Amino acid sequence: METQRSRRPARRRAVAALAAATGLVATALGAVPTASAAGAAAPAVPFGSHRFPYADGTLRPTGGQSAVDQQVVATYQAWKSAFVKQNCGNGWYQVLSPDADHPYVAEGQGYGMVVTALMAGADADAKKVFDGLVKYTLAHPSANNSALLAAEQDSSCKSVDGSDSATDGDLDVAYGLLLADRQWGSSGTYDYKALAVKHINAIKKSEVNSSTQLMLLGDWSGSGESHHWITRSSDWMIDHFRAFRSATGDAAWDAVRTAHQSLITSQQSKYASSTGLLADFVVNTNSTPKPAPGKVLESANDGDYGWNACRDPWRIATDAVTSGDPASLAAARKLNGWIKAKTGGDPNKIGTGYHLNGSAFDSGKDMAFTAPFAVTALTDPGSQGWLDALWRKLATTPVDPKLYYGASVQLQSMIVASGNYWVP
Repeated sequence: METQRSRRPARRRAVAALAAATGLVATALGAVPTASAAGAAAPAVPFGSHRFPYADGTLRPTGGQSAVDQQVVATYQAWKSAFVKQNCGNGWYQVLSPDADHPYVAEGQGYGMVVTALMAGADADAKKVFDGLVKYTLAHPSANNSALLAAEQDSSCKSVDGSDSATDGDLDVAYGLLLADRQWGSSGTYDYKALAVKHINAIKKSEVNSSTQLMLLGDWSGSGESHHWITRSSDWMIDHFRAFRSATGDAAWDAVRTAHQSLITSQQSKYASSTGLLADFVVNTNSTPKPAPGKVLESANDGDYGWNACRDPWRIATDAVTSGDPASLAAARKLNGWIKAKTGGDPNKIGTGYHLNGSAFDSGKDMAFTAPFAVTALTDPGSQGWLDALWRKLATTPVDPKLYYGASVQLQSMIVASGNYWVP
């Protein structure tokens, strides 16, 4: 268990130690290609089709849609080249995480599955890569619940550090499988829908606190474990919970969703009324939830807006623009209003760590912190200039092959901000 609790700091320290350079990634490459590999079914929702419109009033980056889409494709191609690998044979694909404390982490495999399914149509090999990621996931079960994914693998792709799970990875794995079912159907090599439902049910059993309906840190933090009443804000993926409800028909996911939305609202109101920032970790979920008072899992800044919570603007605003939900919209707009004012509309002034009152505790720069605010900017009709400044920053910042985490958040934020995200 001690190694499990120390997983994140090593990754975060490594990320913080490497500064991303700026430069040009995207150029005018023409129309976004739509293709499928030989013998593979064409995707039902090819990238660039924009079949699922966002909520009324949602902004888009200024410029032609084709040009914006192509900037996403260019970033995806660079991300795929840097991080999507076949390093361990067996027909597996893996997402490499060089800035983590292990070469392969569940979070990365989840990102890979979601991204690959969404980019189908722009990548002729999307289904092949996705199936290789599925094969890898199935070959690395958690020791506690074999329907979940073991959180970490070494350079030989052998699961290590207890072989237990990490909630964020499992949430994205299940979501990716639902996307794949919509894209390609479930009659091929893998029954994506059946695998998704199995994974969703395992998440409910082992990664949802049955008393609070809030996400646990992993299947290792069950009843009686000292972290049982702690939840991580970056695991509060509201749109995923909506998709799980739709896929399973299980009303329990409505309760999970509303529990997290209520917690977001109350934490912003009580502890960050002027900023909307959420803590990396919230404790005392069985009584009076509050930001961690110090180190509870990773660092002395566990109660601040750090390397986990930096993803929250992306996750919250994604639900706001895809569902139009008033609670998600209000939470996203609070975050957007604060960061726009804090930086004076200059994305280059976004730092890598804030106390909940908005004061900075770290002076670094990283796309993991910058990119998510492009998604919150979509929610505010008065933020077109701010959104465009953020988009230029994202589109002209190259993928650093040493910084998997920031690059993965950058790419996924661009997918949403360009209007190419959808909920299965």
